[in-house]
Amino acid sequence: MNSDGKISETNAPPVERQAMEADIACVGFGPAMGGFLTTLTRAWNQNPADPAFESRVAPGLPLQVLCYERADDIASGVSGVVTAARGIRESFPELNPADIPMAAPVTRERILYLLDPIGASRRPLLLRMGDRVLRALSATLGVRDDAFHLPWTPQFLQKGGGLVMSIGQFNQWVGAQLMASGLVQIWPAMPVSEPLFQENAERNGEKVAGIRLTDQGVDRQGAPGAGFVAGMDVRASLTVVGDGPFGQVGRAIDQRVGMPPGHDKREWAIGMKFVIELAQETTLEAGTVWHTFGFPEPEIFGFMYVHPERLASVGIFVPSWLGDPGRTAYRYLQHFIQHPALWRHLKDGTLRSWGAKSLDESGMHGEPFLVGDGYARIGEGSGSTNMLAGSGVDEAWTTGVQLGEAVIELLHSGRSFTRQDLSSTYELRRRVSWIERNALGAMNARNGFHRGFISGFLGMALAGLTGGRLSLAAGIPPAHKQIKKRVVGSLKELKRREAAILAVEDGRPLHDALMSARGWPEIEFDGKLLVSHQDALLMGGKVQAMPGFADHVVFRDAGLCIHCDDKTCIAMCSGQALTGGEDGVPLFEREKCVHCGACLWNCSQADTNGLTNIDFRAGAGGLHSAEN
Repeated sequence: MNSDGKISETNAPPVERQAMEADIACVGFGPAMGGFLTTLTRAWNQNPADPAFESRVAPGLPLQVLCYERADDIASGVSGVVTAARGIRESFPELNPADIPMAAPVTRERILYLLDPIGASRRPLLLRMGDRVLRALSATLGVRDDAFHLPWTPQFLQKGGGLVMSIGQFNQWVGAQLMASGLVQIWPAMPVSEPLFQENAERNGEKVAGIRLTDQGVDRQGAPGAGFVAGMDVRASLTVVGDGPFGQVGRAIDQRVGMPPGHDKREWAIGMKFVIELAQETTLEAGTVWHTFGFPEPEIFGFMYVHPERLASVGIFVPSWLGDPGRTAYRYLQHFIQHPALWRHLKDGTLRSWGAKSLDESGMHGEPFLVGDGYARIGEGSGSTNMLAGSGVDEAWTTGVQLGEAVIELLHSGRSFTRQDLSSTYELRRRVSWIERNALGAMNARNGFHRGFISGFLGMALAGLTGGRLSLAAGIPPAHKQIKKRVVGSLKELKRREAAILAVEDGRPLHDALMSARGWPEIEFDGKLLVSHQDALLMGGKVQAMPGFADHVVFRDAGLCIHCDDKTCIAMCSGQALTGGEDGVPLFEREKCVHCGACLWNCSQADTNGLTNIDFRAGAGGLHSAEN
């Protein structure tokens, strides 16, 4: 903040900027923002003449509500989901799933423990012994295709009465209604670079006074070019932050105001999936939901959701506590779909599209300050995801609804968007809701995984069956410290390493070569469902990087990269946008980046403040695939 109290020019050159006034500025258009804007516009539509909805910055007009989304379309979500849809159905009590493309009611739900049919998984001794028992008693226990179907689905995982959906299609359906309302303007392809902080003399502190859009017409390093346009300042009484787990605005606020005592974002995962068109003769019905665990690595959870029109979302979650730096998610995904239990349904299918997204799995451990003077946090970035239930969309939507109700209450009472007023309305609603109760039950459910798969699974079952009253304690290290250093501890491992290095010299990525050296079979491409990672980027959508923006993935200290042997950022890069550089610093190809954010937490190098060596800044483009 400048010494004269004016809005700061953080991370930007001192240039003249245009400014505009709004009543409410919103960052990010996902399910949470959909819930907020839907609640607000419905209240206005019911009584457009209500003076509470008159704009403070444009008297005589309704509220000026602007929403800025980084992606080039509001339907560019990259997640197929299953959700209990409790909050969504409360907003749309007459909802007909057939009105939303790719949506269907959940009809059948089951959990599968997948044995390793290859023998390449890094399975602990107890798990290997359990696998032998299951195989020995396969006829009695009903083990088929190297999969044990659990006889029941725990209550905390059940999605009965819920929906299978595509977030891209759902966002588009919601966005169309919002834009038709006349109250809200949604601007895609408009990334926000930072929040605007301003001195708040009344409260002897500072407040969020709006947002700054990202500069355009710059080179890849951010230097102004011939067509330079400085990002506009949008000043607003309320800034609604719904930019996801690694959004620039949310992270900037966290860095400015800190986190609540004892809270930190330390648990992450990369979700990667295929949308597959199933064969004509498929027996899978729309609404079928499978949850899996055990393969391709014990720590990796998987899923299959069947949509209408013979489409299926099939994917995996690779968590931060999979300590191996060789986290090649795309190849793990290809081995996953070839597991016999899934392959019998998928083998004659066709790949329609592919996508990836980072997930903040910290839950309430990572909940930031939800409100402050001039701002409120909603959605995944606010710590709403429930990782015990594997549920986040409905929770995110509901946080948006709760904020919408709070804003309406404040407008009618003539109060301001101060920390105190937002806390007594929005935060209070959240604290007494089912979101809070479920989040508390899930808070420590996954602690045990930091001690190993067996303890993690037992801890999750314990927390789930007791509603969180009992759980395992564990120290959760920062994500970059969860990456185990690659150590050659045996002659066998040395030979594997040597074989991998030889393969790299022939042009293969190191982490892919390491998987082959460890015994994972090569992927036999068929050009239809099993295709190379690069070919997947071209199917069912597009990856694009609009010109005129600076690179959004930046390496803070080249020296740390040069001395890093892990290069986990390269292994986990969803679009292969990061590759090895000759000087040891990874090369970034913006044209391949899908904005999954995995590199941000898959860097094993950090400074003394705990910041990893990768900075993920505001940027446009990414994956555009409405099917996802």
